[in-house]
Amino acid sequence: MPKRLCCIFLCLFCLLASLPLPAAATDAPDTGGAFADIDAKSAVLMEVSSGKILFEKNADEALPPASVTKVMTILLVLEAIDAGTVSLTDTVRISDYASAMGGSQVYLKAGEEMTVNDLLKSVIVASANDAAVALAEHVCGSEQAFVARMNERAAALGMTNTTFKNTNGLDDEDTGHLTSARDIAIMSREVLSHPKVFDYTTIWMDSIRNGAFGLTNTNRLVRFYRGCTGLKTGSTSKAGFCISATAERDGMHLICVIMGSSTKDARNSLAASLLDWGFSGWSVVRYPASDGIQLPVLGGTKDICHAASPAFSALVRRENAAKISVETVCPQILSAPLARGDVIGQIIYSVGDEMLGTVDIAVTEDLPRIGFPELFRRMLTAFALGKPGADAIG
Repeated sequence: MPKRLCCIFLCLFCLLASLPLPAAATDAPDTGGAFADIDAKSAVLMEVSSGKILFEKNADEALPPASVTKVMTILLVLEAIDAGTVSLTDTVRISDYASAMGGSQVYLKAGEEMTVNDLLKSVIVASANDAAVALAEHVCGSEQAFVARMNERAAALGMTNTTFKNTNGLDDEDTGHLTSARDIAIMSREVLSHPKVFDYTTIWMDSIRNGAFGLTNTNRLVRFYRGCTGLKTGSTSKAGFCISATAERDGMHLICVIMGSSTKDARNSLAASLLDWGFSGWSVVRYPASDGIQLPVLGGTKDICHAASPAFSALVRRENAAKISVETVCPQILSAPLARGDVIGQIIYSVGDEMLGTVDIAVTEDLPRIGFPELFRRMLTAFALGKPGADAIG
């Protein structure tokens, strides 16, 4: 008998051990697993719409970013264009200082003139250091003034481990020019909020100077990774090989930042692998806005009140995308008066016991309480039609 009991308990233990554990209510960033030993000093994978970090390694370590610096340069130029202080058709006269930049360049000559459009294209596609300085001088008058604005913008975005010393990431002399993988993801996410950037970041090959000078994108993922939308590569002997790679599939946009990889191929392969992991494991679910909600009202000038709810989206693990429950919490009958914008209920989105979020249901029109003259008119109308007076109150 004891042997039989032992066998039964052993079988029960094995059965319970094989059952899946309940998922945690909050998914913390992955810090290892398949990517426990990666060829990079730091890395981050971020989902764009939520800003959620899906994977990180040394995300807040301040490191030299090389030309990934130019993400901030690009952001400030795009913001100046949006503000109307700079135009893509502006002609920029190249200074002696800008023409003297080393590293990646389009060999601008002092006194040469080039449009903002072609300079921006040169920065984004060919990582041109000389074009970055020329744009900085055009936007702020000098590179120093532009760098000050870069640091101000970084602080405003919450980039707490960033100090910019120049516009392009050259670090032969600027040893304090540092940022982190998390901060790069933050500024990359901000750049992606400017749709104009994709006109440049998705270019594989193009040209400037009326076709006389060819440009090839330094980001090979643009050509070889499905869904790639950008963004910026960089490498120096101090920084190693870095990238902020962005890609979109099935309505989900990801940012993968790699810093300090040993080779270009290792950097690109790691970025592609992390992006693949993100796309295979996560999904963004979206629910449209609704403006056709109608609810009965008592004591109002109208019997029906119109309401609306905004769109909702959430990042979930892919296996949970089909398990989302939607609950509407709202009174069946409203009472006047009601004002436009009054919140009358909520829509709650959940997966199991985890609440993903809520949206408000709000009134879209003013609906005052019915006055005696209107109430009397309704009663007379109802009496004339042979209806009970109480029905006229609404």
